[in-house]
Amino acid sequence: MTEQPDKIEGTPLIRPSTTEHPLYDSVVDACRTVYDPEIPVNIFDLGLVYTIEISPENVVDIYMTLTAPGCPVAGEMPGWVETAVESLPGVQQVRVQMTFDPPWGMEMMSDEARLEMGFM
Repeated sequence: MTEQPDKIEGTPLIRPSTTEHPLYDSVVDACRTVYDPEIPVNIFDLGLVYTIEISPENVVDIYMTLTAPGCPVAGEMPGWVETAVESLPGVQQVRVQMTFDPPWGMEMMSDEARLEMGFM
């Protein structure tokens, strides 16, 4: 088996978020205003937002995925997220990056999302 050159063995697939940054909770709340049009749950609780990194200069990098690579809103969803977050006071810049590694799975949903969708 060949290892991908950009991966280091033991490196987590999803990097931790900058949860201690003062803007973190506001960014999460902004992400919760964006919904996948096919699923009545916001993208944060669906588990589509993998990482929120916020620099000391208040540049927000969001790494996210979609429920499936062929999602009909794949081209639009990053813009929706960027628009929701860039309107927050203090945010200097927002960069949304899509990834499908690791692929999204239903186990990534919050308990609230599972309850809302009838899986609990």
